Amino acid sequence: MIICIDIGNSNIKYAIYDGQERKISFRVSTDLKRTSDEYGAQLAEMMTFNKISAKDITGGIFSSVVPSLDYTIEHMLRVYLNIIPKQIAPGLRTGLRMRADNAHEVGADRIVNNVAAIRKYGCGKPMIVVDFGTATTFNILSRDGEFIGGVISPGIKGSLESLVSGTAKLPRVEIEAPKSVIATNTVTNMQAGIVFGFAGLVEYIVRKIKKELKASDVMTIATGGFSETIAKETDCIDVIDKMLTLDGLKYLYDLNSSEESV
Repeated sequence: MIICIDIGNSNIKYAIYDGQERKISFRVSTDLKRTSDEYGAQLAEMMTFNKISAKDITGGIFSSVVPSLDYTIEHMLRVYLNIIPKQIAPGLRTGLRMRADNAHEVGADRIVNNVAAIRKYGCGKPMIVVDFGTATTFNILSRDGEFIGGVISPGIKGSLESLVSGTAKLPRVEIEAPKSVIATNTVTNMQAGIVFGFAGLVEYIVRKIKKELKASDVMTIATGGFSETIAKETDCIDVIDKMLTLDGLKYLYDLNSSEESV
């Protein structure tokens, strides 16, 4: 079995694969103060609950956009699972052709999402991969499978937190679409602004990207925690794949493991 971990700014996502089958997946909140033992205890609890032994895990891989947690997670995997994990970093083979000005600036999660999109949905058509995470990122892939650029905009949860913390009377609300954009109380006013506002942002950016690509067969893939919420309010998203990053990590583990065995 292989463990795949995606370390994000808000959450750390885990998945354990047995061959190509995803046995379990779960997430915990990202906490810079948490120790490797605390993360290890969380992982051990989930594995025990799902009747998976540490001895079953033979390898692992992780991507990270939080460098200060890299050693913590790597150390946790060494101690609790007795494995030396691979990391999405320069030198790891991805097969992704990059046309960015500086490829090293592209986040590990974006690289994994792009690789997974190509692997799962194929080349031959341009693709836009939208990740609704701490930031909302748009990744553009050419019909030849090249990463040609993207867009980074504020994240949904962060925008709501900014709104709440910057005002005296606005409460924290659930991020869900109200029944009408013409809202009649403070809570639904805020929900309308966040959900419909981001749906409009996605529609406009996707439309602009398609115009610049001059292509009519563009596929738009959404992933991340709020992908379903926004996809319900727009017609510009073709596929929702919340496991895109973790599946991409598994593919990259297999790709680099096969390279080592040659």
